[in-house]
Amino acid sequence: MSTESISLTITYRGVTHPLSLLPDETVAMLQARLEELTSVPPSHQKLLLKGKKLADEKATVRDAGLKDGMKVQLLGPTAEEIGGLKKTEDEQHRRDRILRERASKPQAKVRSTASPSSAASSTYKIHKIEPLPHLPNPESARALLQRLAEDPAIRHVMQKHQFAVGVLTELAPHEHPELLGLNVNAGQAIKLRLRTDRYDGFRNYREVRRVLCHELTHNVHGDHDNNFKELNSKLNKEVAEYETSVSQGTHRLADAWGGIYEPSTGLEAEAHAHVLGGGVASGRVASGDTPEERRRRVLEATMRRLQKEEEELEQSCGTAGPSAMT
Repeated sequence: MSTESISLTITYRGVTHPLSLLPDETVAMLQARLEELTSVPPSHQKLLLKGKKLADEKATVRDAGLKDGMKVQLLGPTAEEIGGLKKTEDEQHRRDRILRERASKPQAKVRSTASPSSAASSTYKIHKIEPLPHLPNPESARALLQRLAEDPAIRHVMQKHQFAVGVLTELAPHEHPELLGLNVNAGQAIKLRLRTDRYDGFRNYREVRRVLCHELTHNVHGDHDNNFKELNSKLNKEVAEYETSVSQGTHRLADAWGGIYEPSTGLEAEAHAHVLGGGVASGRVASGDTPEERRRRVLEATMRRLQKEEEELEQSCGTAGPSAMT
């Protein structure tokens, strides 16, 4: 066995870890050392060398192409984070088991004082939000996640399509630089990129919400096939219709939860710009248009923009696979 060690620099979540290994030691030994340093289990470690994954655990450090002075990036959740998702999954399985048992037994009819809309609002929603505590300004991230969870347009489409999300949390830019969103197990958890790449602020709210609509579609369809695109387009349209109907009406709408929804004028102005060919200097739409015609034009312009943005978003979505629901 060679006695001349190889010095490596491992980066994980913005922290560097210097390591020295013998050339004949295996990648599995490297992973064991990294587990001690970062608490990421070897089974969940993803090691990237010049953008390529080190996949063979039995390979030696030398055969894996690791050389003195190289930098390796480590990706993966910690054991504590895995435990949190496992706990959520176990709770979901417990609820499913109880529901199956109830469905198999005759039930006595009980008069309920709760309205159907109240029952739906308590079931089809985002049940929990979790910012990442190890990232800067977790309270600001929590406020953004809370705003998404309580967004009237999002709650509208979730109840309409009977979507439920166990946990809404965030993606760290340095862990998944290529992703904007990820849906875990058809809604068990949805992860969104909230922050800018340099951690000096947060991404535009409407862009993040658009990614959320994309990931909600993965509650039903895993792959980005025609079925996915049809449903995703429908969700985007329903969100746009919801907001356009409000903006073309009183600009204030009491929703089913007792709150008051006041839409931003930014979307309306942007849509008018598309309708008028790139300018809203006059601040007016074509004279003679009825309110319904103005609403239709705003909606059509909005949908054209959303369709173009959705094509770009598919390249930044980490969810793929067979249909999420069978």
